[in-house]
Amino acid sequence: MANVYIALLHWPVHDKDGRVVATSITCFDLHDIARTALTYGVQKYYVVNPLPSQRKLADRITHYWQEGPSSGWNPTRRDAFQVVKVVEKLEEAVEEIREQTGKLPLQVVTTARPWPDAVSYPSLRKRIQSSEAPWLILFGTGWGVAEEVKKNADVVLEPIEGAGIYNHLPVRAAVAIILDRLLAPEK
Repeated sequence: MANVYIALLHWPVHDKDGRVVATSITCFDLHDIARTALTYGVQKYYVVNPLPSQRKLADRITHYWQEGPSSGWNPTRRDAFQVVKVVEKLEEAVEEIREQTGKLPLQVVTTARPWPDAVSYPSLRKRIQSSEAPWLILFGTGWGVAEEVKKNADVVLEPIEGAGIYNHLPVRAAVAIILDRLLAPEK
C-alpha cells in the first residue's frame, strides 16, 4: 500500500480577490474527506488552520465522532475520524510524517488552474506506486493554495478537467476524484 498522507489547507490560500487568507473549517469537509481518506488507505488526513477558534471547532467535531455521543451510534464515521489530525501549520504535518517515516514527504499540490510543468495523474500514480517515500498531497480551500506553496512543492498535479467550461469543484469532490485516480486498485 502507498505511503500517502493528505492535508487540507485553510492557510495559506487565496480568496476570490487573490489575497492570501485563512478560511473556515466546515463539518462536511471533516466528515467527507475523512471517509474518503480511509476508503483509499490514506495514512493521515491533516486539517491545517492557523486560527485557534477554528482548530478548537474541528477538535470538538472530531471528539464528538470519536469519543462523544455519536461514537457508538455511527461506528463507520468514528473509524474515519481516526485518520484526522488538526494542526496549526503545514510544517507540523511535514515534521510528524518525517518523525514517523524517517523521511521528508514529497509534497504534491493540487490546483484547479493550469500550472507550468504540472504532472499527469498516470505519471504521479506510477511514481507513488514505485516509491518508498512518503507522499503528502495538499488540497486548498477558498480559491486555491497560495503560489508560495506551489513553488515549494515537489510536484504540482494537473487540474481535474470536467466536461464543460465551468471548473469549481467542491474540495471534498476533488479529493475523492484525485485519490481514486492515484490510489484505486487497477482493474
